[in-house]
Amino acid sequence: MRRLYARAEQPVQKYKDELAINGDLSYLNLDWKPVPIIPKFVDIVVNGMDDKLYDIKAFAQDPESRRIRSKYAEDILRDMQAKEFLQNLQGAVGLNLFNTDKPEELPENKEELDLHMQLSYKQASEIAAEEAVNNTLEFNKYSLTKKRIIEDITTLGIGAVKTNWNKAEGVKVDYVDPTRLVYSYTEDPNFQDIWYVGEVKALSIPEIKKQFPDLTDSELERLEQYQGNASFLYNYNKNYDGNYVYLLYYEYKTYSEQVFKIKKTGTGLEKSLEKPDTFAPPENENFDRVSRSIEVLYSGCKVLGYDMMLDWRMAENMTRPKSNLVKVNMNYNICAPKLYKGRIESLVSRMMGFADMIQLTHLKIQQVISKIIPDGVYLDVDGIAEVDLGNGTSYNAQEALNMYFQTGSILGRSMTVDGDPNPGRIPIQELQSNSGGNKMQSLIQTYEYYLKMIRDVTGLNEARDGSTPSSDSLVGLQKLAAANSNVATKHILNSYLYLTLRTCENIVLRTADSIEFALTEEALKNSISTWNVGQLADLKNIHLYDYGLYLDLVPDEREKEQLEANIQAALQQGSINLEDAIDVRGINNLKLANQTLKLKRKLAAAAAQAANQANIQAQAQANAESAERAAMAEVQKKQATMDVDVKKEKAKSQFEIERMRVEAQIKRELMELEFNYNMQLGEQKIQREANRETQIEDRKDTRARIIGTQQSAIANQKQKELNAIDFENPSSIEELEDPIDGLLMDQ
Repeated sequence: MRRLYARAEQPVQKYKDELAINGDLSYLNLDWKPVPIIPKFVDIVVNGMDDKLYDIKAFAQDPESRRIRSKYAEDILRDMQAKEFLQNLQGAVGLNLFNTDKPEELPENKEELDLHMQLSYKQASEIAAEEAVNNTLEFNKYSLTKKRIIEDITTLGIGAVKTNWNKAEGVKVDYVDPTRLVYSYTEDPNFQDIWYVGEVKALSIPEIKKQFPDLTDSELERLEQYQGNASFLYNYNKNYDGNYVYLLYYEYKTYSEQVFKIKKTGTGLEKSLEKPDTFAPPENENFDRVSRSIEVLYSGCKVLGYDMMLDWRMAENMTRPKSNLVKVNMNYNICAPKLYKGRIESLVSRMMGFADMIQLTHLKIQQVISKIIPDGVYLDVDGIAEVDLGNGTSYNAQEALNMYFQTGSILGRSMTVDGDPNPGRIPIQELQSNSGGNKMQSLIQTYEYYLKMIRDVTGLNEARDGSTPSSDSLVGLQKLAAANSNVATKHILNSYLYLTLRTCENIVLRTADSIEFALTEEALKNSISTWNVGQLADLKNIHLYDYGLYLDLVPDEREKEQLEANIQAALQQGSINLEDAIDVRGINNLKLANQTLKLKRKLAAAAAQAANQANIQAQAQANAESAERAAMAEVQKKQATMDVDVKKEKAKSQFEIERMRVEAQIKRELMELEFNYNMQLGEQKIQREANRETQIEDRKDTRARIIGTQQSAIANQKQKELNAIDFENPSSIEELEDPIDGLLMDQ
């Protein structure tokens, strides 16, 4: 019935009985389909929890694993304490005596070592167990199964899942329908104290033959012809399907005596051999019998409604916790968080009564709507008869209604034709029925009341689904209201996580069975082909370890916002850097993330303090070095001044010597030049004197010739009685040239 309410498919006969009069519904024409209120709230819860992410973590807790973990922590602690000495030794002799491959990443203190062991350290066997569980869940499509489990816990108040193993497929994780589940009486919400459990399944004849190959053809024919109990042979739509037979698979927990034969060898040692519980050796000094009681499971399969057992035997490959091998785990994991005195309450059961009232209110609203009549008008025919339009036409009722409906105006007369007051002066008046308005408003308020009651009893407020957020509410208040709503349904999430955790524990225990058979072992290895050889070797020895499993939930939005606020505050204060913030955001566990953030801040504060001290020391050293450098600079300055003065005097001396040398050289060159010039001047003077004497003699000769010529010309003039000769005029001389030349030639 709860599932029908969760699907809004509950029977409507009780609603008909409420509204019927002596069983008569002939006057009602209503839509009896249920209002889907409950499915909305179921979807909100299921879809919200289906988005919850988690990581499966394995923690090896057997003595050998604890020893390895303790040794690793002790080695890291020794490296931390002797870090400086080992670094100096490595620098001196070149030997790396650290126990870790990365000495630079060693924790600085005990708190950081604790976080390192929780966040970074992981044994290969633990990684192998985690990967085996994840691959098994993925192979069995557990992501689809978990949504059905959450929906069952929300709707029915109980969820169940079965872990099984077979040689063909290895570890199997199957969904179990709680409505077909039978179990012994218990008051434990986790069903830890039940001693039998079973489920009803509908199987076809071929599937039965595949599961039970020893069945004969005659037995299969009897099963095929078997009609059985009608409550098992009709499906949801009440239609018989003869292709299926309903079987009851069950497990029965009891005790068995485990007997061992203790034999004493000739060397004084003892050897134990397991024997059946009927073993009763005779009294002998070399033999002894010891026994203990252990839990065992018997599994079987019975045809419902028919006297036939298909299987009944002690279960093979029973899962026993490593911490207590006397106990045995059932293959069924069941959880009902609201179980009390055998009665199971669910979220849907809280809403069913109010959903019925909402449905009745919805039907009443339909009934009121069907009886509501529209507003009408009152027409006074006698009042219309007294109206004269003045154009010879009459004012009838149809004309009056047409005018009223089209224009809203009417014509009337206050006086009759006889002059009397007209009682029908307003011939048309509107009739206000308003018969169903108040009833509708009252029913809507009733509807809202029952809807609010559903929110109150379930804790699913408006902020959870965002249907009617208040415009006056701040975003932070709405998120706080949504967070409170999540708290109201947290028992559903815890139950689902409990079933997942128990399933993972059974998978780890069942993995050892898969390794014992070649076919399932090869399939398991192929599913983890990305591992290295060392992890495969650890997987083979997984049955030697005892694991504690836990689910590391990814923080929800509210937790992420709180963590992000802390990170932003630390970033603004400068107590962490961006790399530290990225590391903290990558941790899913909120507690470890906050611890890491606090440690990062402490380390940053210590580093800042150390840097400050280093700066102070560096400043003091710098000041001392500065003073020393100043004194040294002063000495060097004086020394440099003296050196400069000496060099200056030396330079002056060298300059003076060089000046005198250059001056002497210049004087010598000037004297040589002067001597050369004097020699040249003397030679030129002698040459001039010689030239002058030559010129004088030449002039004398020329004058003598001229005088002789002139005398000859004068003589010729006189002889020939020519005109006077102007010796200053060249033309006069030219006239005498020929005679003179002839004369000269004669001479």
